[in-house]
Amino acid sequence: MEATTVAKTGTEGKTWGGGDEKPLKASYGKLMMWFFISSDALTFSGFLAAYGFTRFKFINEWPIADEVFNHFPFLHGVDAPMYYVALMTFILIFSSVTMVLAVDAGHQMQKNKVVTYMALTILGGIIFIGSQAWEWSNFISGEYGAVETRSGKIIQFADSEGNRVALEEFSSASPKDRTQHEAKNGIWYNSEASYNPLSIEDVKNGFAANPDLRVRTMEITDEGEKEILNREESLLKLNTSGIGVIQGANLSQNEYGAPLFGGFFFFITGFHGFHVLSGVIILIIIFFNVLVGTYEKRGSYEMVEKVGLYWHFVDLVWVFVFTFFYLV
Repeated sequence: MEATTVAKTGTEGKTWGGGDEKPLKASYGKLMMWFFISSDALTFSGFLAAYGFTRFKFINEWPIADEVFNHFPFLHGVDAPMYYVALMTFILIFSSVTMVLAVDAGHQMQKNKVVTYMALTILGGIIFIGSQAWEWSNFISGEYGAVETRSGKIIQFADSEGNRVALEEFSSASPKDRTQHEAKNGIWYNSEASYNPLSIEDVKNGFAANPDLRVRTMEITDEGEKEILNREESLLKLNTSGIGVIQGANLSQNEYGAPLFGGFFFFITGFHGFHVLSGVIILIIIFFNVLVGTYEKRGSYEMVEKVGLYWHFVDLVWVFVFTFFYLV
């Protein structure tokens, strides 16, 4: 009986085992980074597709982005729709430019330039994360407040000219024994997330005492603005449907409109923010390796190029998130 022999191919022990040519002429590390980016892109695509379908379903009551994201640091009370978000986007995109320059400098083995451009990229990422945290803070705390109705929707308030009016401007909290629950005072050892001293009765009384006020519903008119009821309809709507006061936004309530908007906003922008934070941490690690000359000794700055691929992906995803949440 003849022994079975295995033909030799000459590629035994090599990384690819399929010849001298590398797939796509890329190293193993870069190819794996592309695989990760492709899978992560599908994840973000699923999230954004879910957001798009949900928005389409509730199109007539979805929050207007220009009203939600209209704050700018140190400009309290100034209506600046989308200005700060546009600045955040510019900073992140500019960090992609500095990342490209760092990769190019690495190809030319220019260590000092790699250090400079990577430092600028890291700075841009840190500023973006801080800006996103500030944006979250404003979204959570709210600005005008609203009243929840029996149907789970909200109503806002405006003056006779259609300008938004905050609850505190026409309502004052009546004396109560109720205070915010703190962990040290409760048997559950949990602090209350938030406490609004205004009750629905305070809002109703304040609204009735100000004849210039109107109720603003979630419905969007043909002009692209929220519907404002007349005085009689406003009184009827508030007194028959109002059940609670909402201040700011969280996963279950949203003073700006549909509660689902808040859930999607926190989840998708938070998921992207986690990617940016991870990228900054990786960039810092690679940055210190560049400083100590690790890649200079290897004769290749491929690690800088690989982290650059990830950073460009994060920036590209933000363009889509920015488009879905802020522009559309």
